Amino acid sequence: MNGFSVRTKLTAWYGALFLLAGLILVVINYLLVQSTLPDPVRFASTAVAGDAEYGAAQRLDTFSPAPAVQLVSGSLDEYRSSTLSTLVVGSAIALVATAALAVLFGWLMAGRALRPLHDITSAARRLEAGKLDRRINLEGPPDELKELADTFDGMLDRLAESFDSQKRFVANASHELRTPLAVQRTLIEVAMADPEVAPEVRKLGTHLLHTNERSERMIEGLLILARSDRGLHARAPVRLDEVAASVVRATAASAAAAGVRVETRLRPRVVAGDPVLVERLVTNLVVNAITYNASGGWVYVEVRGDPALEVRNSGPVVPPEAVPTLFEPFRRVGGAERTGDTRNAGLGLSIVRSVAQAHGGSAEAQPGRRGGLTVTVRLPAS
Repeated sequence: MNGFSVRTKLTAWYGALFLLAGLILVVINYLLVQSTLPDPVRFASTAVAGDAEYGAAQRLDTFSPAPAVQLVSGSLDEYRSSTLSTLVVGSAIALVATAALAVLFGWLMAGRALRPLHDITSAARRLEAGKLDRRINLEGPPDELKELADTFDGMLDRLAESFDSQKRFVANASHELRTPLAVQRTLIEVAMADPEVAPEVRKLGTHLLHTNERSERMIEGLLILARSDRGLHARAPVRLDEVAASVVRATAASAAAAGVRVETRLRPRVVAGDPVLVERLVTNLVVNAITYNASGGWVYVEVRGDPALEVRNSGPVVPPEAVPTLFEPFRRVGGAERTGDTRNAGLGLSIVRSVAQAHGGSAEAQPGRRGGLTVTVRLPAS
């Protein structure tokens, strides 16, 4: 019964136990009735003996008890067999009918008993890292299922508190790190502005500026990621097509420098969300498509119905098994960490998925047939 549900197993156990108890009851009833009914030979002998005494008292010398004993014994034996057969047949029919009712009632009772478990399962399926506000709040007597539901709710409370604490820490740490990075950038720029600075120092300063700029992008990405993970407090109508057109214009110089051709097909679509986060989502998709491309490649940006935003690009071949890891922070194709990538902070697609989920949407990616990637983001309409 490994392939059956718990409800089916409980119903089978209820039916089997009831059938076993019914069989025991039928056997006991049969034995009691059998012991109660008189023995045909003994009863016939006693009855005929009485009649013989009565015949002798009346001087009936012709009375013979033997044939009478056989006649009465045969009649009683036939009556006894008929009674027991009727008892067995009736008990079997009643047992089968009652067992069928027991299976039906067992199915209903098993469903009622397992209903809290279905509630717990449904609550667990609806949970997400950024949405831990759902609770079971099971009502009923303080039994084992009530204790299980309360334990599950308590675990969700602790998880929600832990996630909120982690998000606050990331946001606060990222915010606090912006000031020292800005100070470092200013000091490096002042030092490099000196016309008498040595070429080695200038080269070192240029390298430090690139490193500082990358750290600033990473911190800014962490701030946006923490903000989107906290969810949206307010929504406003956002023209997705206008945002995409603005981002394409803003990244035109980068695309030209990389030798990448950008094409668009933007239908008017309005989504409900945060304009800043939506713009960052589109920017990350377009910048990633340009950055992880090849000279002479292309990028295709489309806004269509649903509403959905789709960004396709040419580039290196992406293994299908590596696609899910692209949405993880600081990851690159092949599962290696992207912290060593000097072009981006490694948070681009992580922010895309986080922003999409904060808006109640989704983000998914598929590898291109000849290389590159296709990322589709679906957002709720306004």
